[in-house]
Amino acid sequence: MNFPLYIAKRYLFSKTSNNAINIITIIASFGVIVGSLALFIILSGFSGLRTFSYSLLDVSDPDIKITSTKGKSFLYTSDIHEVLNKNVSINAYTKIVEERVFLEYNDKNEIAYIKGVEENYTSITNIDSVINVGNWLYKEQPKTAVIGNGISRKLSLGILNFGEPLSILVPKPGTGFINPLNAFYKIDVQIVGLYSGTEDFESKFVFVSLNDAKELLKFKENQITGIEVKLNNNIDADSFRDEIQAELGSQFKVQTKQQLNEVFYKVINTENFVSYLIFTLIVIIALFNVIGAIIMMIIDKKSNLKTLFSLGATIKEIKKVFVLQGFLLTVLGMSIGLILGIILVFIQQKFGIFMITYNLPYPVEFKFSNLLIVIVTITILGFIASKIASSRISREFIEK
Repeated sequence: MNFPLYIAKRYLFSKTSNNAINIITIIASFGVIVGSLALFIILSGFSGLRTFSYSLLDVSDPDIKITSTKGKSFLYTSDIHEVLNKNVSINAYTKIVEERVFLEYNDKNEIAYIKGVEENYTSITNIDSVINVGNWLYKEQPKTAVIGNGISRKLSLGILNFGEPLSILVPKPGTGFINPLNAFYKIDVQIVGLYSGTEDFESKFVFVSLNDAKELLKFKENQITGIEVKLNNNIDADSFRDEIQAELGSQFKVQTKQQLNEVFYKVINTENFVSYLIFTLIVIIALFNVIGAIIMMIIDKKSNLKTLFSLGATIKEIKKVFVLQGFLLTVLGMSIGLILGIILVFIQQKFGIFMITYNLPYPVEFKFSNLLIVIVTITILGFIASKIASSRISREFIEK
């Protein structure tokens, strides 16, 4: 057996005559356990939160969105149709009409967006999966709409209020004098469903059929404001965006889901990184206890070190003993902390002990990448702490 490793293991697992050193070692081990546990739980929590947040984007945004760079609308031509139809990376696509509108119900008003969609829109996003009251749009039911819970609360509007429809108004285009009594195009719709989602999304859209939206905005037959695309599995969205952008030309803007939600992605990733830094700092503070425990052990074993030195052990080998002792102490504490962390993550996934709302458990996700991050972080920091503690050993210290 390696001589320094053998001595390090003896020092680590055997009690010393000084109870204070034993207590300091236990405290140091506990600090590493808690630091490892906390770091892993936080990373797993943010992984779960990121996955949960991204799942909400699957409801509200497509993989790819194509809009015009000049003006709000454009004509859907045979050339565009051919480009989209021949691309094997596309699972489905749909035409949309989107515009900011004024909502009026009873004596309440609200600003939102109308979104006219085709019948296959549910194959682009998972919007139908978050309809918590009522149903999604049916082709057989013209002049109907699906609104978010946020709009429903603000307007005190439920579903199938046949006594009073929701009025959707949009200002008439043009310049010069506008008759205030006839300044808006208007369409009345009945609400057939309410959808849930993020706070912004719930208060943003009124979904109607594509034809109803065109009727409201007085669009031509092939006039639309955008095309939303669902990609096949395992297709890289960024590569596809570059490919389709080159085919469609500069008159169109092609955006991925990440680009549509650039601020959201940045916030999530920044919060994750900052949390990692904060809890890494906590681990560093905990490792000061390891440095203290190793230094106290060096002082307590000074007579033994003199014996080892007299028997031929070099200063380098003696230093290595305590480097390995600190390293083993860190790895042992980290292993216990990670085991506890993994158990807690799986318990939360299975039983949902910690809840965000009454029916929504806090999302956590076990990922090997998080496990690797914790192992690498604490192993490196533990090794550095052990090196710092062992640097106290010198020939003068031993012979003094």
